[in-house]
Amino acid sequence: MKTEILSILRQTKGYVSGQELCERLGVSRTAVWKCIKKLQEEGYEIEGINRKGYRLVEIPDVMTPSEIENCLWQKRKAEEITDSRESGCAEKKDPELPDRHILPYRVLYKDEIDSTNTWAKREAEMGASEGSVLVADMQTAGKGRRGRSWSSPSGHSVYMSLILRPDILPERASMLTLVAGLSVAQAVRDDLGLDAWIKWPNDVVISGKKICGILTEMSLQMECINYVVIGIGINVNLKDFPEDIADKATSLCLEKGENVHRAEVIAAVLHRFEKNYFRFLKHGNLTDVKDSYNEILVNCGRKICVLEPGNEYTAISGGINEKGELLVTKDDGTKAAVYAGEVSVRGLYGYV
Repeated sequence: MKTEILSILRQTKGYVSGQELCERLGVSRTAVWKCIKKLQEEGYEIEGINRKGYRLVEIPDVMTPSEIENCLWQKRKAEEITDSRESGCAEKKDPELPDRHILPYRVLYKDEIDSTNTWAKREAEMGASEGSVLVADMQTAGKGRRGRSWSSPSGHSVYMSLILRPDILPERASMLTLVAGLSVAQAVRDDLGLDAWIKWPNDVVISGKKICGILTEMSLQMECINYVVIGIGINVNLKDFPEDIADKATSLCLEKGENVHRAEVIAAVLHRFEKNYFRFLKHGNLTDVKDSYNEILVNCGRKICVLEPGNEYTAISGGINEKGELLVTKDDGTKAAVYAGEVSVRGLYGYV
């Protein structure tokens, strides 16, 4: 009920009477009052005046389940309104419009955790459903790719992990990392208006600097996927970085010039991800998303350095294929498909 009350307050510029809330939600005044108190305890500034009702004065930068689910609800609702306008009326569905697929997101939140991926794997082992989203304000043992640590201070960034249970072959699960990277870049572009790009395979960059890291882990059972966990870390309101990465990392806040609401970022990413995820599941590969991915691939058409174990060479970067492999043309004219699990790439003269 907190999510519903929060939605009503956010959509109303003035006051909403307690009686109206009771009637719309079918609950008692006492139940409404208790929910308002809980929202106030979570940091929402809600003004209550006799004979006027309640008014939402300020929304805090919190990542509670209520806030994230409410932000996501608003995005889905806005899309429904847009779709119905484009199709002519709400009741008549345009046969040319694709069916809307919705992931049953269930948000869990903790102020502090060792790692959201580790937490997600624990929850998945205990039967957590597909679409479970685990969010923390701080990680004490954040994990990056290839065993690297991920700096995870509190109050500034997004640390989240998503549990999936796709019915696909295990060797195709790594493609979900690219799906996640595309979703983050699209969310940043569309919802924040920032010029975000993808550095293959899944780093999201703005102004040539990284804002997001993604780590995908998988559990198998009898050679079938038990679950996949996708961890996403986004630099949101960080203003300072350690000296060794200051020239390679940035944040949404630094690029936008103002603080960014973290729950809105999470909701935007989840909203984009569910669309791309179901497109991926349609074929079990990247056929339906590779064009969108290639459009914002920052090193497409550029000369790059391909770093393979025991081998390094330069090549011209092309787009990805349906498997998520990077297509490159070597200096001698030969073509190759580079697999992300074995190699990495960087720009010839820098990070991108």
